[in-house]
Amino acid sequence: MTALTRGAIPAADRVVVKVGSSSISGDNAHRIDTIVEALAAAHDRGTEIVLVSSGAIATALPFLQLEGRPNDLATQQAAAAVGQNVLMWRYQTSLDRFGLLAGQVLLTAGDLEHPTPRSNARRAMERLLGLRILPIVNENDTVATQEIRFGDNDRLAALVAQLIGADALILLSDIECLYTRPPGEPGARPIDTVEADDDMQGYEFGTVVVNSVGTGGAATKVSAARLAAASGVGVLVTSADLVGDALGGRDVGTWFVPADVARPLPTGPVGTVPGPRR
Repeated sequence: MTALTRGAIPAADRVVVKVGSSSISGDNAHRIDTIVEALAAAHDRGTEIVLVSSGAIATALPFLQLEGRPNDLATQQAAAAVGQNVLMWRYQTSLDRFGLLAGQVLLTAGDLEHPTPRSNARRAMERLLGLRILPIVNENDTVATQEIRFGDNDRLAALVAQLIGADALILLSDIECLYTRPPGEPGARPIDTVEADDDMQGYEFGTVVVNSVGTGGAATKVSAARLAAASGVGVLVTSADLVGDALGGRDVGTWFVPADVARPLPTGPVGTVPGPRR
């Protein structure tokens, strides 16, 4: 059932949760336990959860004795290969406390642009969910190239939510909600709700942020949230520390109201918007 409000998230049948590199790597690696605890509670309620997790490259940095995110593609690919292994180990170790099993799903942009791999990806995730396994999705950075990348995992999460017909999408950030301009600037106001037809051009979300561990920022979350909401998926943007409140339907974050559209599982290219509800 599509979540039309934040409060409806606990009753949703299927929810996609996305967490970024900075929220779960380095000094914030302990947040994995917090996130897993919230996912396990939702799982116990009967909600099907898909986790889209960045962090492979960031997780590898200390193991490869790198001070920051590498700039060259080959080192990024090597770091992703090392970090993805460690990241999945950390998730599974945390999930063991609740008797839950994770399944790794690595995707490239091409996988969601072409019918056969797109169908395969959807079928695999549907089967994992049917087996009550937690799919953990990430971009396949080991084989992706600069020319064919999602750009950021916020967009990947929106496309996955559309692919599997999710009822809600939760984009976890480093701040509690979105603001009309960077929160440290004078006049910045928190944004509680974004309607499907709201004009947000007057807001200042800045450009995509590329920091020492990942890519992203408020602008990418707004873009991804609007993409998902346009296809009928309600989206909540909030802090990773509030993931339990988000999945519990509490009044946190910025809510993007889903457009009133029919949402069968898509058969056309992912990223397109279904037709209006009849």
